[in-house]
Amino acid sequence: MNDIRRTILWVIFGFSMVLLWDKWQIHNGNKPTFFPGPPMEVSAAAPGAAKAAASDASVPGSAPVAAAPATANAVPAAESGAAARGERIRVKTDVLSLEFDTLGGTLVGSEFPKYGEYDDKNKPVRLLDDSKERIYLAQSGVVAGAVPGNFPTHKTPMAFSGATELKDGQDSLQLSFSSPDVGGISVVKTYTLQRGSYAIGVSHALSNHSPAPIAPQLYLQLLRDGNKPAGESAFYSTFTGPAVYTEAKKYQKVEFADIKKKNAEYEKQASNGYIAMVQHYFASAWILPDGVSRSISLDGVDTPGTLADCCYRAAMVAPVEAIAPGTSRSVEATLFVGPQEEKMLEALAPGLELLKDYGWLTILAKPLYWLLDRLHSVIQNWGWAIVALVLLLKIAFYWLNAKAYESMAKMKAINPKIMDMRERLKDNPQQMQQEMMRIYREEKVNPMGGCFPIMVQIPVFIALYWVLLSTVEMRSAPWMLWIHDLSAPDPYFILPVIMTLTTLLQTALNPAPPDPMQAKLMWFMPLVFSVMFFFFPSGLVVYWITNNILSIAQQWIINTRMGVPPQFNLPSFK
Repeated sequence: MNDIRRTILWVIFGFSMVLLWDKWQIHNGNKPTFFPGPPMEVSAAAPGAAKAAASDASVPGSAPVAAAPATANAVPAAESGAAARGERIRVKTDVLSLEFDTLGGTLVGSEFPKYGEYDDKNKPVRLLDDSKERIYLAQSGVVAGAVPGNFPTHKTPMAFSGATELKDGQDSLQLSFSSPDVGGISVVKTYTLQRGSYAIGVSHALSNHSPAPIAPQLYLQLLRDGNKPAGESAFYSTFTGPAVYTEAKKYQKVEFADIKKKNAEYEKQASNGYIAMVQHYFASAWILPDGVSRSISLDGVDTPGTLADCCYRAAMVAPVEAIAPGTSRSVEATLFVGPQEEKMLEALAPGLELLKDYGWLTILAKPLYWLLDRLHSVIQNWGWAIVALVLLLKIAFYWLNAKAYESMAKMKAINPKIMDMRERLKDNPQQMQQEMMRIYREEKVNPMGGCFPIMVQIPVFIALYWVLLSTVEMRSAPWMLWIHDLSAPDPYFILPVIMTLTTLLQTALNPAPPDPMQAKLMWFMPLVFSVMFFFFPSGLVVYWITNNILSIAQQWIINTRMGVPPQFNLPSFK
C-alpha cells in the first residue's frame, strides 16, 4: 500500500510535467505534444505590415444590429501600401501617458509610469502601440445602419482641441477630436481622463447635417497583433487574446487560433458587458452602458499589401436612435487601458475583474487574493504578505497536515520491519503482499493516511499559485535585500537554490520507499521540479520556500512527539 501511495504521487507529478511541457510547446508557437489542438497564432508580419494593418482594418457593422451580424462588414475600402498617419497628440495624467492620432481620433499608444519594463525599470510599460514591432489600437467610428452611407470612421482626419496634461490640483482633463461632415454626419469624439484612473470616458456626439433623419451605428473596436507579450517566461504560459463578457454567458476567453479557424464561440448579441484584449498583467476593454443593444464580433484582419491575419479584432456595434436633421445625439462609452488591479476593475464595471484570470479555480483564488491584499495593507510589503498568507494557510490546514505527518511517522517507524520482510520474501511476491497487509493491520497503519490530507490541499495551493502569478501589484514590488521585483526571477538564483535544498530536506525526512528504484527516483523528483523555479517569479519561489520550511518544522515536531526521532533517509545509488 505504501507503493500505491507513492505511485499516486508519481502519477500526479508526471501528469503535471506533461501539462507544463504541453503549455511550453504551445507558448513557443509549436504544436502541442500530448493534447493536439490549434496552436497559438504568432504574427509573422514583416516590418511595417502591422502598421499598415492599423490603417486598413475594415470597419464592422454596415448591417443593422437586428440582423445579428456574426462577422464584421467592410465599409471603407482597404488601402494598400504605407499606412496613413495624422498628427500625434501626447497626453499625460498621473498614471497614464497616451498618444492619439488625429486620423480618426484613435488611441495609438499607452504607457504606465507606475510600472516599469523588466529589462529597464525606468522605462514605463507600453501596452497600446503602433510601432513596426507591434500593433495594438483602440478605434471607434460611425457606420451605416439600414440605409447605406459613408460616415466618419477611424480613417477620417479630425481636428484636435483640448488639454494635453493633467496639472497639479486638477482632477480631470478633456480633449476632443472633431470630424468634418461626412455623408451628412459629423462626429465630436471627447475623451475624459480622471486623476488616478485608467478608465477613460469617451463620448461620441453625432450631428445630422442632412435634410433627412439618419439612424447610424457606432462601432468600438480593439485591434491587436497575435504576439505574446515580450519578456514572458517560457516556463509558464498565461492567456493572451480577446475576451467577451455578458451577463448571460459571463466571461468568455477566445484563442487567436480559434478566430483564425473561424470556429470561435462567444455571445454575439447582448445589451450589457464588454469586449477586451487581455495579456499577462494588463488589458484593454470597451464598455457600453447596460441596456444599450450591441452586436459583438471577433475576427482577423486581412489587409491587401500585408500578410493575412497579422492582426485580430474585437468589436462592438451599437445602433443609434434616428437623428433628426439639424440635431445631435451622444453615445457614452468607457475605454479601460491599464493594469489588472482587481479592486479597481471591480469598481468600474460588472465582471471586469475577470480580466485578471484565475482559471477554473477562481472560486478559491478570489478569497485568497482578498486575504493577501488585507495582509499587505497591514504589512506594507508584498513579500512578507506572501509569507504571512502561507503561515495562515498552514494554521488552517494544521490538523490535516498533522494526520498526514502522523501517518508518515508510523510508516517510518515500521519501515525497518517492512524492509526486512521484503528481503526475506523477495522471491514470493504474493506472500510478500499478504505479509505487508498483516503488518499494516497489526501496527494500525493506513498507508494512504498521508496521501489524502495532502490531496485535499492541492486545489488551494494551485489557486494561490495563480493568485501570485496574476497579481500585477507584484510587478516591481520589492521584498528584501537583492529581491527588488517579486514578479521577476531571482537574478542570482539564490531563492531557487534554497527552495531546492528545502525540498530535498523534506524528501530526506519522509520514510524511504521499500522499492530501491522508487527510492532513487524520489530524489530526482525535487531536482527536476526545482529546475522550473529558477525561471519563476520570485514571489512564487518565496511562497514555496515558506511552505517547505513550515512543513519541515511541523513534520519534525510531530515525529518527535510520536517518539520517532527525525532522521535523514539519504539515497543510495549503488
